[in-house]
Amino acid sequence: MPEAPMAPAADRTALAWPRDLAAILLIIAGVLLFRSTSFVPAVVDTDEGLYMVQAREWLRGGWPLVAAWDMHPVGAPALFALAFLAFGVSVESARLLGVICVAATGCALFATARVAGAPRPVGVAAALLYAAQSVLLSGLSVNTELLIAPFITSAMAIGLAGFSRGLRTLAEAPGTGAIVAAGLLVGCALLVKQVVVPEGCLVFALLTFPALLRGALPWRRFLAYAALYAVLCAAPFVLMGLAYWVQGWLADYIDGSLMAPFRYSMERAPAQEAWRRIYSALLQLPFALALGLVALLFWRPRQVTEPLGLLTSAAFLWFIVASLAIAAPGFYFTHYFLLWLPPLSLLAAMGAWRLGHAVARPGLARPAFAGLVGVVAVDAWMSELYVRVDRGPSWIHPDPDPVRLVAARVAEAAGPDGDAFLANYHPSVYVLAGVRIATRFPFPPHLTGNFEDLSDTSTEAELARVLAGRPRVIVVDRGWMKNIRPAAAAQVQAAIDADYDLFAEVQERRGPVEIWRLRDAPAAPASTAPGTARPSAP
Repeated sequence: MPEAPMAPAADRTALAWPRDLAAILLIIAGVLLFRSTSFVPAVVDTDEGLYMVQAREWLRGGWPLVAAWDMHPVGAPALFALAFLAFGVSVESARLLGVICVAATGCALFATARVAGAPRPVGVAAALLYAAQSVLLSGLSVNTELLIAPFITSAMAIGLAGFSRGLRTLAEAPGTGAIVAAGLLVGCALLVKQVVVPEGCLVFALLTFPALLRGALPWRRFLAYAALYAVLCAAPFVLMGLAYWVQGWLADYIDGSLMAPFRYSMERAPAQEAWRRIYSALLQLPFALALGLVALLFWRPRQVTEPLGLLTSAAFLWFIVASLAIAAPGFYFTHYFLLWLPPLSLLAAMGAWRLGHAVARPGLARPAFAGLVGVVAVDAWMSELYVRVDRGPSWIHPDPDPVRLVAARVAEAAGPDGDAFLANYHPSVYVLAGVRIATRFPFPPHLTGNFEDLSDTSTEAELARVLAGRPRVIVVDRGWMKNIRPAAAAQVQAAIDADYDLFAEVQERRGPVEIWRLRDAPAAPASTAPGTARPSAP
């Protein structure tokens, strides 16, 4: 019986794009579902609050690192500021930014699978697994790892496309356009956090090494590409530095964006604590790790040029490099492990595909694959739903969000255009309450906590200046006193005893949060709501 004639390439393309569009719409719907609970709690991780404060101050004329200091480049507050411009200054706008970033990463994972030649369901599964697991590991808040993922994953798709072409029978060298696009994407990620350097190196290696080793890419052209790629990766950071230099703030830019991360990397968590954090992260991803292991067990060296073999090789290399990026800072905080999720989601999707086709009858292979992916995704989502229902805040939990209660009391105590100092509480309260920041160090660990030595500014002198300035409101979380240095705690307590009265107390799970108001300071009218007091730029 003669074979059916193959459809022309134009016809195949016409058939493919509606399916790809349907896949992308399914990915977006999955992201909206899995991250829907992110709009409920005011705080999941305190880092997000710092970026919110920096973005708000930037929109009011106070640039990051100058008006609001941090130990990262300015990419995160820049993205938050864009979200605030588009959707308004609120926690919900920040979480919508998270939805957009996760959806973009999911689409980039789909593209990565497709450029490798993997079946369309594998790409969709990888994207949905990423979206579902992004609510774990403190990923419900919008941390830097979620912000850099769309850029790095898109660059990795470009790198994998070059890797595939370099392994063809007639090897092809990457074009200049691919180098430019990948370099700029990695450069944007570097403007958020330098931890992506290892992944940026992997992108270039995937893009060029196969063609170089097989003689399709001359050495001279390779070196030119390497120089161009390095320049493009550095370009966003350098251009932003020029903007600070024009304003006369280059020293602040270098201190926060370069020197502070370097000082941070010189410190390390104790080995026992580091391993505890690694084990904790692994225990949150058991099914994805198991399916990733299945993908590796099915891999054979001779399959490296085949779609699933190619994608498995690249994803495993990516996972190893991401592990190096996690380890580099030395502290292994929970949200660092979000860097695992893009490559792990690809590996888990391929493991589910391999396992489904290995154990199920031919007609049931795809349903088995979908069932495996669904179990992993729903298990991750249920872990988050359990926290919402059991601990709150949630749509059905009886207790209100304590952070929002604190913000309401701070707004009432500060009054119109009042300032506040959060000694050891979530910096997002500055934004929720609509109050001015009393210090350029709004993130408590940088001023009163154990990371006070990262800046070239004397934080002890800054704390003394803040307290001498008698901010309208001081907030102290008694359940988090372990996070404040004893000397700083004594300074804050002395100021409270001398000049402040207890205005309100809000009960957190770990203990009471005290809102202290300056004696004889006028209070806002009782109707004042969080966010109505307009802060002025520093």
